[in-house]
Amino acid sequence: MSSAKPEPRAAASAAANDPVADRDADATPARTRPARARSRLRGGEPGQPAGDAAAASPALDDIDRRLLRILQADGRITNLALAAAVGLSSASTHERVKRLVRDGVILGFGARLNPNLLEAGMLVFAEVRLADMSNTVNAAFKAAVQLRPEILECHEVAGGFDYLLKTRVPHMGAFRDLVAAVAWNLPGVRDVRTYAVMEELKNTTALAVRDP
Repeated sequence: MSSAKPEPRAAASAAANDPVADRDADATPARTRPARARSRLRGGEPGQPAGDAAAASPALDDIDRRLLRILQADGRITNLALAAAVGLSSASTHERVKRLVRDGVILGFGARLNPNLLEAGMLVFAEVRLADMSNTVNAAFKAAVQLRPEILECHEVAGGFDYLLKTRVPHMGAFRDLVAAVAWNLPGVRDVRTYAVMEELKNTTALAVRDP
């Protein structure tokens, strides 16, 4: 195996194109809900550890926060440019980003696509209420949601309904199909209210990285 060092600019570009792979290679409710559902709001299931998440959060310094702000704005920035922006060496910057990925602060890198050019220009939200919140009905509903590509997000919520869905469809005809053929055919559905978005005022995935 060759021990020759890669050209720094080429290595930085490769890391920018696939940051995770290349960097690793380099080194009170309106409706009474069952007790089972309420327990989840206190962090009773994996993925919802409200109290534990804060306790287990990795310590971030000012440079870490600057890195996160920059990477959210431009996930394809090269390691050399990122290092210059935060005033560190290329190697130190590289190791910090690797640590942020390893610690789960950075979940991944990806492209944001234009839904209007990909037959997904119509944004529709749906409130779903299930017939009951038993484990069987819940499991069936969650499994069915995973199979529908037009459902981008599904959140269990506290309030007058059980789940909030975020969906994208091509047009009004597909929206009708979503309500008739999709929403009402999901297991255990009792009530569905849909809201077609007329104007999208803000759409961002960037989180506010606040100073302590």
